[in-house]
Amino acid sequence: MSFEALGLREELTLAVATQGYSVATDIQREAIPLVLAQHDLLAIAQTGTGKTAAFTLPLLQRLGAKQSATVQGVRGLIVTPTRELAAQVANSVEIFSTQLNIRSCAVFGGVRIEPQLAQLQEGVDMLIATPGRLLDLYEQRAVHFENLEVFVLDEADRMLDLGFIEDVKRIHSLLPVKRQTLMFSATFSKEIKHFAREMLNAPKTIEVTAVNSTVDLVAQTFHPIEQTRKSAALIQLIQQHRWSQTLVFIRTKRTADALVTVLENAGIAAASIHANRTQHARTQALNAFKIGEVKVLVATDIAARGIDISQLPCVINYDLPYVPEDYVHRIGRTGRAGNTGTAISFFSPDETSQLQSLERFLDQHFEVTTLVGFVPKSQVTKSGVATKANTRTNTAEKSTSRNTVNTKRKKGKASAAKLNVDDELYGNFEADTQTSSSGKQYKGGAGGAKRNRRK
Repeated sequence: MSFEALGLREELTLAVATQGYSVATDIQREAIPLVLAQHDLLAIAQTGTGKTAAFTLPLLQRLGAKQSATVQGVRGLIVTPTRELAAQVANSVEIFSTQLNIRSCAVFGGVRIEPQLAQLQEGVDMLIATPGRLLDLYEQRAVHFENLEVFVLDEADRMLDLGFIEDVKRIHSLLPVKRQTLMFSATFSKEIKHFAREMLNAPKTIEVTAVNSTVDLVAQTFHPIEQTRKSAALIQLIQQHRWSQTLVFIRTKRTADALVTVLENAGIAAASIHANRTQHARTQALNAFKIGEVKVLVATDIAARGIDISQLPCVINYDLPYVPEDYVHRIGRTGRAGNTGTAISFFSPDETSQLQSLERFLDQHFEVTTLVGFVPKSQVTKSGVATKANTRTNTAEKSTSRNTVNTKRKKGKASAAKLNVDDELYGNFEADTQTSSSGKQYKGGAGGAKRNRRK
């Protein structure tokens, strides 16, 4: 179905056409007419399905039909869980509204607040914001919601996972009762259903894909690899396939930086994005990745929300996520907008529980294949029983593995102080705290770590 057939005005359809799109995706085809009809909406759609346009296009049409906002009077509010996603949505709004009298801006933390205050003082029709910075601006009386018409929660499941529920509830309490509310989520948990009941008024619900599923166009591969050999396996795959871009997900901020050092020492241009890096550094790294100056981007789950790379060929899970929903979001960075993609996941023996949880969550059984030259010394079956690594391997591979182990032992005797590349990543982990996107913290090794509640 064309965008014209959905009832969008010519200025918007022309803007969409300039981006190379002529046919609406499933989520756009179902959501746009409902949003134009001013229904509240709960939409379940995976990342990469075109959901941003599904709410920005009809929202722009509604706001563009009226006089522009008064000073400090926001008419459309889009709240996102992360800075990167806010910037991405703001970019889409700017592109689609080139022929409309719509003023928009994005506000988020990690950058100076003064330029954002100046923009808001000039008057903004559509505001894209992260929860914390939005509340900061409200407390400074820089933004008001008396004229708000539409409220959008993008990636609502990530809002819950990242612990923004109280901030979002407070924002909700500040808004006019009479308004349209749209909620978009990649997964459809009990928590999301409860959240929707609190936020929405008699909503329409659409699910464009099966609940808690992954994109069919993404080929998924799982490799059992010893933790201390993951970086070598990653380097081999990157050099072998020569992907133009590779997005690598890793659990912690410290190990992300350490992996970048290992990759650069192997002659692979790499950069990292995580919460400890400044917003300017994160933006620079992401832009360098988009234009090809950096071939590998290493990211944590929290920092990676909003990464939108056209035709990204490959995503690699260096570690399996603790939260199954994170896997859906991770591999949703590839296979976007109808393109095919590849998702490769490494898992060590102590990550088998995460693999089992992922299979239960997605109701799928993943075939595990051994990467040639990286046969684990021992392998944990789906039942959790440790076995010798003798499946899907031949004698030559076993011999190669034994020779590699023996060589490492000899090198270790010659120089006990010399560390394997992954020892640098995982050898001294006691002081490092890992935070999953659900807000839970883990201390200890790379897998099977001790769980502690956030204080």
